[in-house]
Parts: sequence; C-alpha cells; structure tokens
Amino acid sequence: MLDIALHTGTEHPDLLWILVPSLLTFISGLGLGAYSDRIRAWSRPEADPATE
Repeated sequence: MLDIALHTGTEHPDLLWILVPSLLTFISGLGLGAYSDRIRAWSRPEADPATE
C-alpha cells in the first residue's frame, strides 16, 4: 500500500510547473471547444450576399 503512495508523484519537486500548464491547456481546450463555431465563422467568413 505504501508503494502506491510513493508513486503518485505528489513529492515531485516541479509538480507545480507540471500541473499549472496542464490545467491551463485543458481550460483553453474547453474554451476553444465551446466557441469553435464562432472561431470558425470568424476565420472563414461566408460570402457576402450583396456581392453575389
């Protein structure tokens, strides 16, 4: 049982530098997924009906 606690990585000296970028990447992925339709419409606008 002690082996599991030793292998969880909670004593890693750079755990903060691993956890923070991972969390920020996850949150930015959620944001991109939530607004993907708006981002796609902004990056590829459809043809203006007045010019057709």
